[in-house]
Amino acid sequence: MPVTKYTPGSTQKYRLTIYIGSTYDEPLPQSFLTDVSAGANVLWLGANLWQLIAKYPGMGFQAATIDDAAPTGIRYRGTDLTRSPSAGGLVSTTLSRGVYSHTLAEAEMPDGRSRPWAVRVGAVTFIAEVPFTYVSFDDRYLVFADLLFDLLAPQTKERHRALVRIEDVGPHSDPAQLRQIADYLHSRNVPFAVAVFPVYDDAAGVYSGGAPVHRTLSGSPQVVDALRYMQQQGGTLIMHGYTHGFAGAPNPYGVSAEDYEFYRAHIDGAGTVALDGPVPGDSADWALGRLDAARAEWTKAGLTPPSIWEFPHYTASAADYRAIAGAPGIQARYEQVLYFNGILGGTGTRSVSQYFPYLVKDAYGTPVIPETLGNVATQRFNQHGVRLAPDLLASARRQLAVRDNVASFFYHPFLGLQYLPELIEGLQTMGYTFVAAPSLLP
Repeated sequence: MPVTKYTPGSTQKYRLTIYIGSTYDEPLPQSFLTDVSAGANVLWLGANLWQLIAKYPGMGFQAATIDDAAPTGIRYRGTDLTRSPSAGGLVSTTLSRGVYSHTLAEAEMPDGRSRPWAVRVGAVTFIAEVPFTYVSFDDRYLVFADLLFDLLAPQTKERHRALVRIEDVGPHSDPAQLRQIADYLHSRNVPFAVAVFPVYDDAAGVYSGGAPVHRTLSGSPQVVDALRYMQQQGGTLIMHGYTHGFAGAPNPYGVSAEDYEFYRAHIDGAGTVALDGPVPGDSADWALGRLDAARAEWTKAGLTPPSIWEFPHYTASAADYRAIAGAPGIQARYEQVLYFNGILGGTGTRSVSQYFPYLVKDAYGTPVIPETLGNVATQRFNQHGVRLAPDLLASARRQLAVRDNVASFFYHPFLGLQYLPELIEGLQTMGYTFVAAPSLLP
């Protein structure tokens, strides 16, 4: 709710109140400040702490001011986390003398000094910014994610799980590659997921010398046999859209697995993929129609339609996210997610991609199985840079700062076994235990 609509005593009804100070100098209701001063369990992010100090100077915070100097990183639980300079400065705090406080995380400043980034004074846990902008795999948002255990589940034991998902499998896939990957993962006692779309289209013949290509799962029995084999070796099949593409025009390339299905996109003059908005005719009914068509093709191929869904390229409209989340038989989504402004009280057009280091139930209404490491990319493509196995492993090492986390990556089968063993065995050496994606669900 907007803080301006706060009513007296509301903090007493909940185990934790989170105040997001994203609007500089927004007037805070006296009732909210009074309840915070009375000992409410509060996680305060970013601006306006100075209003609390002005009203209740004896709480332990002496001063709070904006410092425009951008930290070079955040240190938490012995781990150095990144922070984009684009995130700007912080709220710098001064504590009253003699007040017991606990510095939870420190900001490393350009001049080499450290200053509190997260500090606990009494029942107030203060983070010196709203840590949800310019988020990356290695980012300081992980501190926020871990502090929730302190505030909501302090008895949580250390546990580090890992997930691997074989990505963009379709009727065009090489059955031998799929079997080879399944055999390796099985040899390491690693359960895995397989993201499958059941219809492949290359209408312009981009990869076939100009001859149009249309393939279905039901018309690709060798691929279907390979998928069954992957299941026998510990694989969980998940539904990755219907065609992983857009009929009638490139979106932006014109080939399944490369194109968006639930959103329009184009390549701009800088070679970057730009998102344009929902597809023509987008609606909940349209999205459910894609789900139904996909299920029909799975059934025609003799496979049971999965109950876990992943949007192609993690991208859809808010209407599509809600439709799939509410569809009968869908237990969870397995992806990073776009969240649109106004999602809690309407629908906006601006969006931000967000991910979490553990299972959440999100604003669209379903559990979201996390993906937190990205994938191996051997060459720069559009705005995406090269990312190799050591890069993923470095991110996984940072994510160990979250006491009960899930480090999750996806892998394209056309890479064969060139990079997969390094990733799997590297994560296992690090102390991660691979689990099946459905095992995360309540």
